[in-house]
Amino acid sequence: MSPQVLDSVLLNTNFPELKLHASGKVRDVYSVSDQQLLFVATDRISAFDYILATGIPNKGRVLNQISLFWFDFLADVVPNHLITADVEKYPASIAKYADQLRGRSMLVQRAEMFPVECVVRGYISGSAWKEYKATGKVSGIELPAELKESDAFPEPIFTPSTKATTGHDENISFDQMCDIVGVETAGHLRDLTLRVYKKAAAYARGRGIIIADTKFEFGRTDKGITLADEVLTPDSSRFWPADKYAPGRAQDSYDKQYVRDYLEQIHWNKQPPAPGLPADVAQRTSEKYLEAYYQLTGHKLNV
Repeated sequence: MSPQVLDSVLLNTNFPELKLHASGKVRDVYSVSDQQLLFVATDRISAFDYILATGIPNKGRVLNQISLFWFDFLADVVPNHLITADVEKYPASIAKYADQLRGRSMLVQRAEMFPVECVVRGYISGSAWKEYKATGKVSGIELPAELKESDAFPEPIFTPSTKATTGHDENISFDQMCDIVGVETAGHLRDLTLRVYKKAAAYARGRGIIIADTKFEFGRTDKGITLADEVLTPDSSRFWPADKYAPGRAQDSYDKQYVRDYLEQIHWNKQPPAPGLPADVAQRTSEKYLEAYYQLTGHKLNV
């Protein structure tokens, strides 16, 4: 990997004037005011629950721009927390960081977040496939017999999970979700999740991408129930190339495939410290993220 590419990788953020509100595997969130947060998408990448020592060039920009695309596309279905992603319109307290923030950040409205992940699955894969093979169900939902791996469900299914602060999220039933957020709110979130997924999946299929499953986060703002965080990115979803889709096996994907393959190949024990990545693996992974953006939007990301 050339020095120029390495220089373009942002692993950590540092804005001394702002209070760090939260730091995830990819995003750092800063408190700007009582009403506003700054989301910054870094180029960090995680696999098997650990952040790797090597970043992926332009990954944060891709994730940020894909979320912005979907916020706009879905605005007639659900309000979102975006205020602006134009760094020229950011408050004076962060204006001097414009070059670092451009393309990979957004200023958002604070929301009172619901303590659940709203997961929707259109196809059977991953943990849902394992659960189905063992029980014939997914999240307590009875499913047709003899489904093959990667088959489409007759209708998309809603399979919520808890939001874990450490470790793994835990799959829960809809009844358990009702206990957490209330019956009425749970019903609203389920119906909204399915509506958003169906509209986005139909669009993406027309662009050559199958969205096999995804997760959404919602909160309350003065707009009511509001879509927040990242939306329909390769990190929060399974994106499959439609022209290579073939049920009965695992599918090619637009996400961390090369990274996972490499880590399995070197027989990493999946314990810290997490290894770094060779330049070619990082570059090929970057290309996959950029390809996903192009497929969805029809535009090449300006990097």
